[in-house]
Amino acid sequence: MADHGTVRAAAEALYLTPSAVSQQLNALESEVGQPLLTRHGRRVRLTAAGELLVEHAKAVLAELERAEASLAACASGTVGKVEIASFASAITQVVAPAIVKLRSRAPGVSVLVRDAEAHNSLLMLLAGEIDVAISMEYTSTLQADDRRLTRYPLYAEPFDVVLPPRHPLGSMPSVAVEDLRDEEWIAPLPGNPCRAVAQVFCENAGFVPRITHTSDDFHAVVALVAAGTGVALVPRTAIGDHPGTVRPVAGRPPTRRVFAAVQCGREENPLVRTVLDALLEQKPDD
Repeated sequence: MADHGTVRAAAEALYLTPSAVSQQLNALESEVGQPLLTRHGRRVRLTAAGELLVEHAKAVLAELERAEASLAACASGTVGKVEIASFASAITQVVAPAIVKLRSRAPGVSVLVRDAEAHNSLLMLLAGEIDVAISMEYTSTLQADDRRLTRYPLYAEPFDVVLPPRHPLGSMPSVAVEDLRDEEWIAPLPGNPCRAVAQVFCENAGFVPRITHTSDDFHAVVALVAAGTGVALVPRTAIGDHPGTVRPVAGRPPTRRVFAAVQCGREENPLVRTVLDALLEQKPDD
């Protein structure tokens, strides 16, 4: 009525009969308990109560429009929150660069990062605590054929030998792991896949490593190596600046294959897909 001035004009705009509009107006006046219109010939005008109700109606309609726009943006993957669990070096290699990319491409997407070891991130994913897990493939992780997961390879990297400063093998271009059988070793805690990598690789070389120091933080591991407390096998991207000596493993080195995972079917969610695409674009060179 506020826009059209007559009941007939309002009825035509709404594709209703004038009597249907009049009935709805009568019902609305009964509900609010006061008149909403005054008649002036064939035209009608809003009362003070009617003007107030129209203002509230406009506010409600505006909120509905905003809700529809937000839902459309969410459906397109351009707004919303995604939680990622990742181990530290993968945060550096792919997660942080992906967040930078998303800030320019999809500023409405918020990524929340949780630092978690590879063997924990998949459990968090299956428990529904996060949306995306960054993990690694090895014997002690959930297997590659787990039908609950959809996996996306990110990168593969070798493990290098980290030696204390002035170690006798530091002058060699590469180090055979069997030459380290008499050394003390520094390794992650039991249950960490990277510890399993070192143990299995050494066992295949004919010995069980004598692990004397443990830490899941590879910065701590290389610091202990630098202090002369032992040797270690460390993923290449996790070594960082090291005051000791880093050498490739002679022959075929152990390798970890890093991947992103979501629960099966979740990859079809446009918001998750937006984040996955950004992660996949950040794959470092092998």
